[in-house]
Amino acid sequence: MNTHRLELALQTLGQVLLDRGLAYDLVAIGGGALLLQDLVQRPTEDIDIVARAEGDAWVYAKPFPEPLESAVRHVGQALALPLAESAEKDWLNPGPAILLRLGLPDGFEDRLEVRRYGGLVLRLASRFDLIHLKLWAATSSSRRSRLPVDLGDLRELSPTPDEWRAAIRWCTRLDGRPDFHHFHAKPILDELGVQLELEDAE
Repeated sequence: MNTHRLELALQTLGQVLLDRGLAYDLVAIGGGALLLQDLVQRPTEDIDIVARAEGDAWVYAKPFPEPLESAVRHVGQALALPLAESAEKDWLNPGPAILLRLGLPDGFEDRLEVRRYGGLVLRLASRFDLIHLKLWAATSSSRRSRLPVDLGDLRELSPTPDEWRAAIRWCTRLDGRPDFHHFHAKPILDELGVQLELEDAE
């Protein structure tokens, strides 16, 4: 999906929710959040939802409430968007929800960009936070097949040295291993041609 298709899908979903008397407030990360903010130009297969906002609280996004899942699939069928047997792989899905429990970067909520589509509020992770999340994805063994995409996104985001250091510190905290920056972050930096004193990120 390109930006136009994403916007059409979200507008349609927002209208479907409105017509059904429903309202949801979702927090988006990943390629969809990048594309919607024109931070990258590549197409994406989905929009990843990391949390649902309910009042002043954020709740675990997985699984989606049945009315939301039904609306997502209805829009997916109507617009020929990616759908799967598992709702976790639909065009809008809670696949990365575990990150809410692991702990998002400090100040994540304050940096969100809010979009409104009828019965849908979509909160988009900021560029700063997406750099953190993309580095985490690029160093994840479960995403080796997606490494070229993650590396391409990081190239387009072009983090500053301070942004790299902040992202490495956060990833190290999530990973829990003190050698994370040497054995996991450094190969990514080398691949991207980034020169950085990693000790500064500890």
